[in-house]
Amino acid sequence: MASTISSDMDKTDKVVTFIDECRALSLELLPPDVNLGQFHFSVNQSGDIIYGLGAIKGLGEGPVGAIIVAREEGGPFKDLFDFCARVDGRKVNKRSVDAMIRSGAFDAIGPVGEIGYKRAVMLGCMDEAIKLAEQHERNKVSGMGDLFGESVVDSASEINYNAYISTVHQSVKERLNGEKDTLGLYLTGHPIDEYSLELKKMLPNRIVDLRPGKEADTIAGMIVGLRVLKNKRGDSFAFLTLDDKSGRIELSVWADKYTAYREGLTKDALVVVKGTVSEDSFSGGLKMVAESIQSIYESRCSRLRVLEVNINSSQVNWVDALYDTLYSYRDGNCNISINYQRPDAKAGLNLGKQWKIKPTDELIKRLINQFGENNVVMHYD
Repeated sequence: MASTISSDMDKTDKVVTFIDECRALSLELLPPDVNLGQFHFSVNQSGDIIYGLGAIKGLGEGPVGAIIVAREEGGPFKDLFDFCARVDGRKVNKRSVDAMIRSGAFDAIGPVGEIGYKRAVMLGCMDEAIKLAEQHERNKVSGMGDLFGESVVDSASEINYNAYISTVHQSVKERLNGEKDTLGLYLTGHPIDEYSLELKKMLPNRIVDLRPGKEADTIAGMIVGLRVLKNKRGDSFAFLTLDDKSGRIELSVWADKYTAYREGLTKDALVVVKGTVSEDSFSGGLKMVAESIQSIYESRCSRLRVLEVNINSSQVNWVDALYDTLYSYRDGNCNISINYQRPDAKAGLNLGKQWKIKPTDELIKRLINQFGENNVVMHYD
């Protein structure tokens, strides 16, 4: 399989198809790895496929060759700073390093933490690592030794990773979009992961739970396939393939519904669909006929009753901070409630109608960054 993918790795659409096949065969596919990867897709001793470095967009044979030579001469790279100091900067430039970070190629040598944190920190200190490496190279060419010899490069990672420990983690969406931009596909997760907890509260069903019936079901998923056709009258209709990680289902969107919802029907879009499920005699699986289609934001707006923020007395100037955050999202339909607590008292505050907000992804992320993930709670009808 590694050889098959390598033979067409410059064609993203084919790579995506082969990787879907890997998952169907339960073959483990690992992200690119600057210390283990080759130009082509390869296989480790455990029988896992390692993503080819040459399949990272913008990273050709020259840059990958320079990386492998540096690795063979000096051993595995210790961290981003060690990498930048040892690999020829004329062959692996800043754009290449950026793509490698976002693809996951440096995950194994990043700071300790979850993937979104590792990549955010490395993107944050990338300029510093490159600048340090360039200075090191200039000193080497001019015959000047650093005041502390080679230890500047060796210790830089510790200094700079520590300097960036307060970096805001990448969201699931940011992390996966980085993979999509550099690899052409989502590798370490599914875009729906970011909404998994919310969707469990909003919707009872996943695709794997669906059964044929006369009553309408509602599911959420990502559009991974889209075919638009025309009927005899010249009206457009569509067949979509919807994926929610638990399974896939074909969705029929007939002409009247396609006209109403066509703007939101694009590949990789996350949608919430209400429709009737029946058996598909052609595939042997299930199919659904769409009755209504919403984005996750539209579905949230229609179902979210209260957005609750928990605040304690240790948070200084929280009134001003909350005011500044909410102000731009007013004129929505979602109520805001505040649970304030200090050692000797607690109070519940329901903000007035003029503070009903639009519960966008951006607002929720800002509130979580300010008050903590467990302190932002969404209550649905």
